[in-house]
Order: sequence, then C-alpha cells, then structure tokens
Amino acid sequence: MAMTIITTRTHITFFHRLLSLFTYLLIFSTTRGNAAPWPVHVRHSTHRVRMVGKRGLAVETYHPKSTFKTFGADGVDDGSAQPPVTTTDTSNLDVSGGVGQHSTWALNTSSMNFVRSQLGLSDTSKLGYKSGYSGDVAKFAYIKQYHEGIPFANAVANVAYNSNNKVISFGSSFITVDKTTTIAPSTPSMSWESVVPHIEDSLNGQYNNHLPSLEYLVRPDGSVSLTHVVQIQNEAEGHWYEAYICAHSGKLLSVADFVAHATYTVLPIQKEVLDSGLETLTDPEDTLGSPFGWHSDGSTNTTSTFGNNVMTFKTSPISQQRLITSESSDGLNFRFTFDDNQDPTDANNIAASHVNAFYVANTVHDVAYRYGFTEDAFNFQFSNLGRGGGNAKGGDGVLLSVQDLSGVNNANFATPPDGQSGICRMFIWNLTSIRRDGAMENDIVVHEMTHGITNRMTGGGTGRCLQTTEAAGLGEGWSDTMAEWVQHTDATVPDFAVGKYVTGNSNGIRHFPYSTDTTVNPLTYSHLQGLTEPHSIGEVWANMLHNVYAALVRERGFSTTALTNPDGQEGNVVFMRLFIDALAIQPCNPTFVAARDAWIQADQNRFSGIHRCTLFKAFASRGLGSKAQDNFVDDQSVPDDCNV
Repeated sequence: MAMTIITTRTHITFFHRLLSLFTYLLIFSTTRGNAAPWPVHVRHSTHRVRMVGKRGLAVETYHPKSTFKTFGADGVDDGSAQPPVTTTDTSNLDVSGGVGQHSTWALNTSSMNFVRSQLGLSDTSKLGYKSGYSGDVAKFAYIKQYHEGIPFANAVANVAYNSNNKVISFGSSFITVDKTTTIAPSTPSMSWESVVPHIEDSLNGQYNNHLPSLEYLVRPDGSVSLTHVVQIQNEAEGHWYEAYICAHSGKLLSVADFVAHATYTVLPIQKEVLDSGLETLTDPEDTLGSPFGWHSDGSTNTTSTFGNNVMTFKTSPISQQRLITSESSDGLNFRFTFDDNQDPTDANNIAASHVNAFYVANTVHDVAYRYGFTEDAFNFQFSNLGRGGGNAKGGDGVLLSVQDLSGVNNANFATPPDGQSGICRMFIWNLTSIRRDGAMENDIVVHEMTHGITNRMTGGGTGRCLQTTEAAGLGEGWSDTMAEWVQHTDATVPDFAVGKYVTGNSNGIRHFPYSTDTTVNPLTYSHLQGLTEPHSIGEVWANMLHNVYAALVRERGFSTTALTNPDGQEGNVVFMRLFIDALAIQPCNPTFVAARDAWIQADQNRFSGIHRCTLFKAFASRGLGSKAQDNFVDDQSVPDDCNV
C-alpha cells in the first residue's frame, strides 16, 4: 500500500511550536576512574564529567550530596503549626488541600515550614516553593534554596506527604551559607547576551530562545558562583545542554545534559522484537490518559502520526522538513507492513516504522498515566486538556525522530523541563547483513520513553535531577526495567535481554541478560566499584529490579490487565506502582541506597508496608541489604523482623 508523507507545517497550529531534535548516548565502559582523588562511590553520587562540544571540552557536573530520610507508616508532623512562610517564588503555588486535607492545610506553606524546621532556617527568604502536586495516595512538594532573592540551581529539597498530611520522606541538598562561604555577588557583571556567543562556540550549538535564568551554582570546592542558565542546542548533531555560565567571568562552569543516552499494524507492546509478528490493532488507546484518542486534543483532529502525546517523523535530508505518515486509508487506518528483507529506508518500511513508534510511544504515555505520570506530575502532552494544577505545563508532547540521520546503532531521549517537548531519536542499526530499524524493536522505544518519565518525575519536572554518574546509571536501569515490564504476559519471569533484534544477537547489547540466576547474571551492588559509565551502572540496578519483580510476582501473582488496571494487588501491578511512586519520593540525584529507600517508603505509603520484607530480601540478594551504605560494599542483611 502506498504511503503518503506530508510535512508538519500543516499541523503547527494544532500543537504549538515544535523544537529541534537532540541526541547523545555513550557506549559501554567498565573502566575504573583511577584519577579520582577520593573513593569512586563519593564521586558517583555528586559528580559527572562530560566531554562536550566540537573540541571535546571536559565539563564537570556537580550536585551537593543529597540527604534522604523516610519516616515509615505514620510519618511525622509537617510543622504546619508554625507561622506561615512567605515564599520567594510564587509562580507555582499549590494551595489546594488535596486528598484528605483540611481546608486550612496548604502544600506550599506546609512544605516550606517543614524544610525550614528540618534545616534550622529562621530566614524565610532563604527558600522558595518551586512546585508540587497531589497524587492519589500522596502529595509532593519541591523547594529551592535562595540567596538574596536568587535560587540555587543545584541546592534543592523535596517533601512527600501521606493522605493524613504527615511527612513520609524528606530529601535535601541545601548547603550551609555562612561567613566562611565564598559566594559571588548577586548582581551580574555581564549580561547573558554578551556571553552566549562564546558558549555557543564552546558547545557547538545555538541558544534556543528559551528564556534564560539567573541562578546560583554550588561548586565542588564549596564556593557558590552566580550563573546565567542558558539552553544550547545543536539540531544537526543532536545535543541539548543547559549551560551554567559564570555571570562575572563568562566562563562555562557546568552543564545539565537533557539527553539520556535507547487501526495500527504494529508490533504489540507485549512483543519485544519483529520476529514475534506484526498485528493490526483497533483502538488501542487508553481513554483515561488520552480521552480524545491519539489523534485529537478535543478540538483539532489529525489523520497522521501526529497526535497530542507524540509526533513521529523522519527529517528529509534535502529539505530538512519533518515528514510524517498519513493514514493508509480513510478512518484512521494505519496499515503498513514492515519487511525486514528490505532496507529500513524502503518507503513502505519508513511508514511502518513511523506507525510502530507512534503506537509504542503513545502506549507508554497511557500506561504511565494510569500509574501516576499525569499532567500534575509533569508528563508530555502538547495540550493538557484542561487537566492538571498550576504546575502543569502543556506544549511539550514528545517529538520522535525515526531513522534519524545523526547517528547509527543507538537511540536517545532528551528531557528538558516541563513545558518543553521531549525529543526522542531512533537510529538505524548496521550490525546485520540487512540494516535494521531501532523503531521496530519495542524494548528500545520503551527504554527511551522511560527516560522522559524518570527525568521528569525525579526532582519536580526540571530535567536536572539525574545528572550525577550514579543517578544517570539508575536512569538507564529504570529504562531497561520498564522495557522488560511491558513484555510480561504471565507469571513466568524468564531471563531478559535488550536489543536482540537490532543486533541479530540473542544476548542483546548488555553484558548479561537480566536474571534471578547468579550464574547467568552475577552483578551485585559491589560491582559499582569498577564501573564509571551510566549504562553499565544501570545494568546493576535493572538486574536488582528484575529480582524485585520476580519476588513480587512469586508472592502476589500476575495480573493480565496490568497495562490498563493499576488497582490490583498482583505482583506486577504492585511493582509498577512502586516504580512510579518512588520516583516522586526520592531526592534529586539519588544513590542506589536512596532509590531503594524510596521503594520501601512507597510501599509503606500505598500498601501499608506489606511488601517490605519481600523488597528488602530481593534487594539484599544483590548486595543492597538494609545496612548497605553509599560505599558500593555488598550487604545481604534484612531487618530483624524479616528473618522470622
């Protein structure tokens, strides 16, 4: 059947402005960081060094070590009895009571009071409310540290509440600012406009017209610099950075990298690879997350791979226009069959690839929506359909480039702050005799879409809170875990490999399949001592979560409706509930220990802790026991009551 490809220009008014495309994904490495002046586990939780720009400029990312506390079943008092706090930033105030709240209780003032009491801050001008929202069983608030009216970019706090308005977790990377602290004057010596040309050259990109901000940046030596925060992009090469430029010297001090380096005839979401067989699905959308379907925002409709949650396209190498695929026949029929005996660039294969990527990305949106990745929680939608509180920003559906021209043998996802479109790039793989299309392997598409979920939900929608080496590794692990989770169709938990189709290799692209068998996958917490690359670190976390999943399904059984019904008590449903809940609970740039603690607290909050021992035992089986510390030393202990 012939394919019709049209340019996106006819749809621009439907989904607001569209952003350029971005990329970045590193290869595996197990090289140990011998140059570190302190133990590798310290640097992993606070630092990351990137080679950026056309000259390979080394730029260090630093985030002050986050402290993280969880408070169990009853939680602790939130400090709302204290005098009200006047926030520094009122642009995103959430004053709704939320689930089970009294009319006088407000998330913004309560969380501000709690942070103030925990950190001993008497000066209310030292902190400001950034954002917050109420979920179905918990509420979440995100607070920034301030100095002389200017927020800190990398000194943040987050507070989570249960339905009784008791604090269940608190994370903070606030620093102590006193007479011994070297802190730059709050008035810039130079404008951001004057320094951008130099930074554009250094990062080999262009300023993207997103409004810059003035923020303080804590440096590794404890000093505090005043910075212009400017977004720099390179459309051709696929980079997207948030650059922190000294407002007094013009020097590039740090970057946040937004790119995480992963009827419809389609490969159904529970099939991993093309060999499993294409099917034609009718109305696969979930109307909770997509109430008007995948091709409408309720007022304007499309008949192409351009909808409210995602647009899939291929960029023309000649005109540089984004080419999307129209329906194969009237009535929103998208029936194109992919033939992998032909090159991916065959016209019919391009159309089939667009449709499959569109289907998978929308399905991930709808599944994640069911489990809590909603407008309030900073999800990706061009229109928020009138849903979500004052924090929720639309205009940011995912732009998914199929057969992207900027690379091969890879995939990536760029996660800017809420309100800016996520950018996903899928590449062609040339490791087989006939090249293969990454968009036709569902686990790769799901992996990349999950980067958007974890980067948005950790830290309150900024896209900045999985930037340290260890946190970035956790991000890779979550993405592999989600890719596996959607594949399960029954209670069996077979070994799982990522990237089998595109490589033509049953072992995929990871060092080991994910397995409960230590002879198949030996990875434990202590292996992090020899790992410095996020994907390799992510393998350790994903294999831990594979074991957690297996334990929950073995204990609680399996739901065949988990993709659309998050309300069961079966193990696979419980697993995804904890997966999503923990993201909002954990601190900015979490460690393995903090991420584990967030799972334990999420279980306490949603399920009254009934899976606590199951979780601890599963984590302990891979070295992340109850006494494990942020030192990459295996611990197999569990709480005493779990030994009964």
